[in-house]
Amino acid sequence: MSKFSKKDILLEIEDLQIQGYSDEQWVDIIKGVDLTLHRGEVLGLIGESGAGKSTIGAAAMGYARDGTRISGGTIEFDGMELTTASEAEKRALRGSRIAYVAQSAAASFNPAHKIIDQHTEAPVQYRIQKRLEAQEDAMKLYEQLRLPNPEEIGFRYPHQVSGGQLQRAMTAMAMSCRPDLIIFDEPTTALDVTTQIEVLAAIRDIVDQFNTAAIYITHDLAVVAQMADTIKVLLKGEEVEQASTEEMLENPKEEYTKSLWAVRSFKREQKSRPTDGTEPIISVKNIDASYTGSAKVLDDVSFDIYPGMTVAVVGESGSGKSTVARCITGLLPPSKGEILFRGEPLPPDYHKRTRDQLRQAQMIYQMADTALNPKVQIHEIIGRPARFYSGLKGSALKQRVDELLDLIELEPSQYYNRYPPELSGGQKQRVGIARALAAEPDFIICDEVTSALDQLVAEGILRLLDRLQQELGLAYMFITHDLATVRSIADEVVVMQNGKVVEQGPKDEMFTPPHHPYTDLLLSSVPEMDPNWLTTLLEERGVDNVGESADV
Repeated sequence: MSKFSKKDILLEIEDLQIQGYSDEQWVDIIKGVDLTLHRGEVLGLIGESGAGKSTIGAAAMGYARDGTRISGGTIEFDGMELTTASEAEKRALRGSRIAYVAQSAAASFNPAHKIIDQHTEAPVQYRIQKRLEAQEDAMKLYEQLRLPNPEEIGFRYPHQVSGGQLQRAMTAMAMSCRPDLIIFDEPTTALDVTTQIEVLAAIRDIVDQFNTAAIYITHDLAVVAQMADTIKVLLKGEEVEQASTEEMLENPKEEYTKSLWAVRSFKREQKSRPTDGTEPIISVKNIDASYTGSAKVLDDVSFDIYPGMTVAVVGESGSGKSTVARCITGLLPPSKGEILFRGEPLPPDYHKRTRDQLRQAQMIYQMADTALNPKVQIHEIIGRPARFYSGLKGSALKQRVDELLDLIELEPSQYYNRYPPELSGGQKQRVGIARALAAEPDFIICDEVTSALDQLVAEGILRLLDRLQQELGLAYMFITHDLATVRSIADEVVVMQNGKVVEQGPKDEMFTPPHHPYTDLLLSSVPEMDPNWLTTLLEERGVDNVGESADV
């Protein structure tokens, strides 16, 4: 029996229908979904890419994204019918009574303005607080959300804080007007596991303290188990089933829901280093590195990657994972040490590397949305490196692009002339993989390549990368915060903390106790499919209130 009563209903959506414009016609993308949300309730929306989660979240604000329209049904927020409300009435709600926390805080903040200026804009605009009051309140929220130096951090620009800190700053900004409803759209997807715990605990604390209702959109089932009172499962714009979190976890009724529960079945056999004297394809030798005007970011980092093998580099935000990648690619020359390719030193600066040295090491990026030019057709995105490194043109170039599209399991006749916005997240990531392969490298850096994807799509990408490795003999450096991904695909693991390697070795050994204390912290921070997991973990770590404890 629900703990929420009918009189506490804040949002009621009935028979919601939304259409999207495609191929010069309107097509149904949300097909008659109902939703009821009470004050203080957290509703989890889950489902694979294209299920309609974010579209429904936007509709809860009375908003239809570009290229879509609300074509039927009702959306009633606290007595106001949003489908018939004027734009002025809806704008008055957004930011003040309904707030939105996006998946990528880095893409949502204006890089030209300080965080505090963006935070105070809404409460000042809605005349809830004066500027100085809003600033003081921001600092209290920063402290509550366990941001470091809460009285100072808001006066930085977005690029001057870590991803996890920016995500918490965005949650604070959403709370600035004390809204009745917050829509969290994949707010922890791009965060490492230790930072994710801090953000999840902070969100729960905020919801409990202010009796705020929330729609929590995610593809991470273990996360939604910690956050939601109720779970609604979606598939292709339709509801599959809905139940309380505990009931849904214990007894999912529909086959599709059961398939979601069963993901992450992929785990390939661990490979061992060659014993025939084969040179590592990449050797990182005792490197230090720092950015202009900053303290040392990397401190005596060393590890090897052998042909045909996958080395996962793991660690929380700020540990130095991506900085190592920048050193390997020559974007950030090390201040000490060297990078070897097949035993030969690489020039530290990419400007001084030969075209063949540049070709050998390619990257696949975390956010395909920002890594692919939305105004350039797929064949041009994939064809550019093939033309640059191999000199291909004309029919030979077209043939190579077709081969690469086949290789990533996208039909050339369907995708050759498309643009990135016409593709799903998983398809865009496949294009990113094809672009890297177009250079015919021996070594690829995969930078959080599955973190923005739902679990079914992510598993497909991991299977694809594994197949390509077997067929092409590729070596991978896998930068990730997702230890489930490490278990699936890695042969060796390098654990980094504060710019140093604290532990490394074969995957099976790394996941077998005893561990380095930091590795143990990472492993114990992976959410489990148990609604009580986060509460129990916080109690074990002495975190009774997210604003009052030592660091998680």
